[in-house]
Amino acid sequence: MKAQSSVQINKEWDIVGGARQMGREKAKELGFGSVDQARIATAISELARNIYLYAQRGRIHVEVINDLNKKGLKIIAQDEGPGIADISKVMEDGYSTSGGLGAGLPGVKRLMDEFDILSDKEKGTTISAIKWVRS
Repeated sequence: MKAQSSVQINKEWDIVGGARQMGREKAKELGFGSVDQARIATAISELARNIYLYAQRGRIHVEVINDLNKKGLKIIAQDEGPGIADISKVMEDGYSTSGGLGAGLPGVKRLMDEFDILSDKEKGTTISAIKWVRS
């Protein structure tokens, strides 16, 4: 079973009012505890903020994964922005091009159980991250 929801990111309010809230609600429905709900919401906020800052527009998808013996939430952040020139650089702790604290993508990776980036100068960036429900 795969149930997917998505939120378009066009303005700053879409981050908190749309994507973050959707992720928290899906996490709660799936049975995540409050700490993991907060981790998921934080990861979504960071991914949505990156879309807003660097690509101006994109989409956050939240997909429920129900495999044989485990269930989880897959977050996919997609944009058609300029792409990430140096993925290894943006994955360094403390690195920021926006003047922020630099928790960014390394922080998202730590909050989630699985994390992957695909980026292309012509096509934009897709980041996927999965959090599994602990049994």
